[in-house]
Amino acid sequence: MSEHEDIEALAGEYVLGTLEAAERSAVTARREREPQLAAAIEAWERRLAPLVEAAEAVEPPGGLYARIEAEIAAQAGLAGAGGSAAGAETADLARRLRRWRAAAFAGGALAAGLVLVILAQNLLRRPEPANFIAVLQKDAASPAFLIEVDLRSRILTVRPVAAEPRAGKSYELWIINAKLGAPRSLGVIANQGFTIRPALKDYDSSIVQSATFAVTLEPEGGSPTGAPTSAPLWTGRLVQATP
Repeated sequence: MSEHEDIEALAGEYVLGTLEAAERSAVTARREREPQLAAAIEAWERRLAPLVEAAEAVEPPGGLYARIEAEIAAQAGLAGAGGSAAGAETADLARRLRRWRAAAFAGGALAAGLVLVILAQNLLRRPEPANFIAVLQKDAASPAFLIEVDLRSRILTVRPVAAEPRAGKSYELWIINAKLGAPRSLGVIANQGFTIRPALKDYDSSIVQSATFAVTLEPEGGSPTGAPTSAPLWTGRLVQATP
């Protein structure tokens, strides 16, 4: 294990909080005088910061830490029986093993964090636009009706802008799309206020988005034939209303 790798593992263990109290105090002192160690600790803190809020606390099994300590002590005792040099080597290996495990855990945590970030991006990704509007007009200077469409619910809202009521007549709204064949009625429009109805519930969103909407003047109550009885007075197409 190179010096750089050893510093990286030590920094990872320090940030993860797996060092013993005395070792942590020693590393805290070292980071003040060793720029390479300080930089490694800061890098680990930046890497693991996104996991602080995302990760849930997990309680380890009771007595786990004590069992780990006992196992290390037993191994060190066996090696110590063979000589002080072997005991020192075993103790050093135990420290390195703890650091390797910490580094491996940190790597797994980073991988899990990456998955969380990807999932969050997918969950927070802006949904497909749902709200559209169209101004039905003869030309730019003469808007007559404003329609709003929610593609998720297929709710249609129509409100008069400058169209004047006609005695004994009704304004009727139509949807026109080559895929539908003849124009389809979306109902009579109220002379005042809002006309709100789920008039588009039977139409595919692609048809709705690409359709032309038109208003004709019909006998009171709407066309008696189910088809327009006059030429359109105002037309328009939907445009996205929300980013």
